[in-house]
Amino acid sequence: MIHIKDIAERPSKADIDAVSKFSPATIHEAQGRRGALSSRLKPVDYRMKLCGPALTVKCAPRDNIMLQLAINYAKPGDIIVVSAGEYEEAGSFGDVLANACLAKGIGGLVTDTGVRDTLQLRELGFPVFSLSVCIKGTVKETIAAVNDTIIVGGEIIHPGDIIAGDADGLVVVRRQEAQEVARLSQAREDAEAGYIAAYKQGKSVIEVSNLEPVLKAKGLVVDI
Repeated sequence: MIHIKDIAERPSKADIDAVSKFSPATIHEAQGRRGALSSRLKPVDYRMKLCGPALTVKCAPRDNIMLQLAINYAKPGDIIVVSAGEYEEAGSFGDVLANACLAKGIGGLVTDTGVRDTLQLRELGFPVFSLSVCIKGTVKETIAAVNDTIIVGGEIIHPGDIIAGDADGLVVVRRQEAQEVARLSQAREDAEAGYIAAYKQGKSVIEVSNLEPVLKAKGLVVDI
């Protein structure tokens, strides 16, 4: 028997807000360079951003019936994350379903298959990250699971994990680690602000990054 389940444990709004203050790149670095989804997953518009709890769904390649069910049962703010076998030659999502998502207040879509109607998606402003853009249609035949653990972009995604995305890429944060990741991300941003201030004061990259002992140990000789 296949079940459609709700997200068992959703992150709090405070946790989502805390993580959403930072870029996926900062989050990835702050949590020990973990959680980055494959760089093959791209937003259909560089201005698109998303951050929210993952509602996970498994789809058969070139089949979007489960995606439609996920949209039906998703709650406002959810990020629908689709595992469809990294199948590029299908346009499983377009402007019609994007309008359905917007009407429900869904926060975005991440899919390891293709989408289409990208001009309309850009105009709508609904955040969509996909493996490809493809005009080929899909069928509605294969029943699978909603809110099971899946793998997308090389990363394990649990229902309720926080997914953050921007023009540079996507990252997953475990729900129970959200506040600590936000703290580490802020510390990283503070450190980087210090580096920038030092550059503006005339310090070199070697001074700021304390590279001299590293370069000396590696035997670098500068003849300038």
